[in-house]
Amino acid sequence: MTAARERPPRSGEARDRAQGAPRFVERRDGTLVPFDPARISSAVARAEREAGRHPGELGGVIVEAVVAELARRFPDGAAPVEEIQDAVERALVARGAVEVARAYAVYRQRRAELRRAKAALGVRDELKLSLNAAIVLKERYLRRDEEGRIRESTAEMMERVARHVADAEDEVEPGSGERWAEEFSSLLKGLLFLPNSPTLMNAGTQLGLLSGCFVLPLEDSLESVFETLKRAALIQKEGGGTGFSFSRLRPAGDRVASTGGTASGPVTFLHVFDAATDAVRQGGRRRGANMAVLDVSHPDVRAFVAAKLEPDALENFNLSVAVGDGFLRAVERGGSHELVNPRTGRGERTVEARRLFDEIVEAAWRAGEPGLLFLDRVNAANPVPTLGRIEATNPCGEVPLLPYESCNLGSINLARLVRDGALDWEELARVVRLAVRFLDDVITVNRYPFPELEEAALATRKIGLGVMGLAELLAALGLPYDSEPALELAERIAAWIRQEARAASAELAAERGPFPRFPDSVFARAGGPPLRNAQLTSIAPTGTISVIAGTTAGIEPMFALAYFRNVLGTRLVELNPLFERTARERGFWSDDLAAEILERGTLRDLPGIPEDVRRAFVTALELPPQAHVRMQAVFQRHTDAAVSKTVNLPEDASPDAVREVFLSAWRAGVKGITVYRYGSRPSQVLTVVAGPSGATAPVADPVYAGGCAGRLCEV
Repeated sequence: MTAARERPPRSGEARDRAQGAPRFVERRDGTLVPFDPARISSAVARAEREAGRHPGELGGVIVEAVVAELARRFPDGAAPVEEIQDAVERALVARGAVEVARAYAVYRQRRAELRRAKAALGVRDELKLSLNAAIVLKERYLRRDEEGRIRESTAEMMERVARHVADAEDEVEPGSGERWAEEFSSLLKGLLFLPNSPTLMNAGTQLGLLSGCFVLPLEDSLESVFETLKRAALIQKEGGGTGFSFSRLRPAGDRVASTGGTASGPVTFLHVFDAATDAVRQGGRRRGANMAVLDVSHPDVRAFVAAKLEPDALENFNLSVAVGDGFLRAVERGGSHELVNPRTGRGERTVEARRLFDEIVEAAWRAGEPGLLFLDRVNAANPVPTLGRIEATNPCGEVPLLPYESCNLGSINLARLVRDGALDWEELARVVRLAVRFLDDVITVNRYPFPELEEAALATRKIGLGVMGLAELLAALGLPYDSEPALELAERIAAWIRQEARAASAELAAERGPFPRFPDSVFARAGGPPLRNAQLTSIAPTGTISVIAGTTAGIEPMFALAYFRNVLGTRLVELNPLFERTARERGFWSDDLAAEILERGTLRDLPGIPEDVRRAFVTALELPPQAHVRMQAVFQRHTDAAVSKTVNLPEDASPDAVREVFLSAWRAGVKGITVYRYGSRPSQVLTVVAGPSGATAPVADPVYAGGCAGRLCEV
């Protein structure tokens, strides 16, 4: 979909034409980096596109002119970056390319404004991140001194994480940690891969908890409930999320033999856990996130389904009803369903399966909750079934886990892997293998708040390697999100990642030994090679790490192409950078167009947009619901754990649309599903508000990266 471009000269070619060039560039912070004339050529080509000229016409002559000037003015071999940029502008003007010079100057001005904004925040950013990323890193991630002043830059944060995780390498091969720290650091600083937030926050600090989330057991006693509550608080204090199954708790009104009283039921305790999370997050580093699961056969399932119908109820929880194939088959045929007391194991009453399902659908339509967890599918894929039946997941549903097991997550940035208009499969394989090694090392260096967590993590060494930036990748390649070519590419990506991840895990097993419970696993029974990790892939929603990486969330489509973002009390305009770049390259960019997109958030009904661009940049609410389900199913077929995906519905969608999504997701073989109808909650991270002219415009929270607009999606 992009216009043909002349290839900019490679670094070596440019240097051959640039004899006498300075050896170094002096950055604004005083550090020196090698002078690379190819960067000038690329910048000039970008300005040529902005000015409507064919890129590549001026690059060579401008490089020669700039190098000649710099050689005269800086004979010591180090030229300040601002002087180099000034020289580029002068060379463009001297050759009559005034419009190109103006475009180059505008770009410089934008970058200068961004640098000033970051400086006002107190953030040193060598990685050239977005302002939103700088804000998120300042608030949550960058280390501070005792007076609360930021004490590390964005690159130093990545280096801190890389060094700490690479300590695991020294345990295997003494002296190798430094080499692997450099490999990991390059991966992180290049934004090719990022681990879950607790790893970025806590690696190399006194806290030391690197896992994103844990599932904790809840047995039917006050002692178990409040011991679990205490442990959840300890995890959340350090930035981790928690998931629970409330299915073992006796129903409300059930007899309590020891006191002669009656039980309050799981929903009451759900509110207790929510209040505790509220209290913990007051002093924590990020918003507390929980998942509550209740089996559809529990006598209190109706109260659970309705638990979030009241505005602002249970804000720290996502809810999922665990449903089996038998229940859903009863829904299809109009059969009955038995509710069973978990304390006695006896049936209490029989209900119409379809009526109960309709109540779940109605609640999801009204409030975006609950989602469904397809437990039979989950347990059919349990890699070590001898350890028990899985009953719960992490807060976003992408990692079904046994009690005390943990999420050790990281996501590959697909948008950074486009080379010459195609996905670089070799580079993807390299990133996958390095990321698997990184995540396995995370398990080794992790510091767990209590011993059961460590025992469970080391027994199976489960990791969850996923992706982000899928929607940006598809748009860059000109593939509509809901097209067959997009689905085919997505399936190839998912299969390739799983293949390379398993190969990497087998190599690690040969070096370090397989996970201890490998003999009890399905892999051993199948006669496969030993693996280091019982579980390797999982598709997370990538909330804040997508903001840091500057790309779209997980496998979600774009939610809006432009919106206002509330940042430090100021409403900033944010336009999808890939769309802006495409519009400038294709010659239909204008400030008026940007304003129109901001009012709408989409390209729908806008004149002057080429049809292939309109299709490539389709947004979530423009897609039919089944497009969301099909994309989730494609990834699920090649994902060890589960896939976090929100099916976004427009505000005028009916309950029937929710019902069809739930049933089609079950038939497609996914492990869980969430539906969110726009506007079904009083507060959501992306809303549409009226602007000064009376037109509506999307407004996003600082941490919004697309997707999961109505659910907790911290990763």
